[in-house]
Amino acid sequence: MASNHQNHAPNEAVVVMVPLPAQGHLNQLLHLSRLISSYNIPVHFVGTPRRVVVIHDSLMASVIQDVGSIVNSESFTFHTVSAFTIFLYLWEPMGKPPQLEGVDVKIPDNVPGLEDCFPDEFLDFIAAQYECTKYNSGNIYNASKTIEGEYIDLLNKLGDNKKHWAIGPFNPVSISEKKEGSSNSGTRHVCLDWLDKQEANSVIYVSFGTTTTMKDELIRELAIGLEQSNQKFIWVLRDADRGDLFIEREQVRKAELPEGYEERVKDRGVVVRDWAPQLEILSHTATAWFLSHCGWNSCMESITAGVPIACWPMHSDQPRNTVLVTRVLKVGMVIRDWERRDEPVTSSMVKDCVKKLKGSGEAYEIRKRAGELGAAVRGSMGEGGASRVELASFIAHITR
Repeated sequence: MASNHQNHAPNEAVVVMVPLPAQGHLNQLLHLSRLISSYNIPVHFVGTPRRVVVIHDSLMASVIQDVGSIVNSESFTFHTVSAFTIFLYLWEPMGKPPQLEGVDVKIPDNVPGLEDCFPDEFLDFIAAQYECTKYNSGNIYNASKTIEGEYIDLLNKLGDNKKHWAIGPFNPVSISEKKEGSSNSGTRHVCLDWLDKQEANSVIYVSFGTTTTMKDELIRELAIGLEQSNQKFIWVLRDADRGDLFIEREQVRKAELPEGYEERVKDRGVVVRDWAPQLEILSHTATAWFLSHCGWNSCMESITAGVPIACWPMHSDQPRNTVLVTRVLKVGMVIRDWERRDEPVTSSMVKDCVKKLKGSGEAYEIRKRAGELGAAVRGSMGEGGASRVELASFIAHITR
């Protein structure tokens, strides 16, 4: 409807219509809204609210605990750790029952206790957050039933009547390799060009994630051990992220390596001191093993790529992820036993462990299983695959 009325300043008034949701009432207020808006006065029409779906990190549960007071809303907890770890966290306080709803619970012996993996203050924080998750409507995991189906099923038998969805892996499962000299080679990391020159399954990728800072003595022993192993490697050597987006690059510590180290190993080793393209490295045909701290993101990326994991857990959920990788899935090998974490590390220990990754029959069998599991996980993301079905189930639930 054309307006012949004078314009009104937009800050004079705002009209909010609150109709009864019945046709006769809606129709009249819609026409009234049209008439008022012809005076250039904003009109907001309150209809049936859309469902508000909040997905929050499990460690942010206290922040969103009031979501339930919002009409037509629900929240879902996203767990950044494995389903295996979450199941243990919930199952152990129950007294570790050997069965749940008639299903046997199969957990390896001697799983590291939480008190050994976290400071007491952080355990208290975790407990407080999980107390708030009782208000949620379900749980989401960066996991795949292909990897952790047994533990997802057990989580669904804990008796809380909440659904658990395993919709991972979230990382891309297909990484295209842009070879050196291609039109996009200028954007590639230099370590990828180096990988292109190596034989298949010949390189060990070494990275301890973004939450670990190594002491100088450990860096030195690791460096010497890698050098003496005579194995090809890419080593990401950086301190833990400080959580400060504004920190100057010059303020970041540059770890000291033995004098002349990078020059001596340049033909068979690359040291990366900043961000590294981990997905591309793991997906490269030259990569044989991942020497890792076993953070869950790294585990998922390595498993998806079909690369076996040499496990050196440092803290948090990593010791329990090591149990899952090495003793349940059997796609990894323990390099540094968690029970020996307080013992000094020597270069000869590193050398012997790294050489074991390439020269033993056990290592071959682990690599074979890792390749098979990786193919299955990638397949789970395809049409009709387990993870695709889980995602469709979650979408159907929140749009019901």
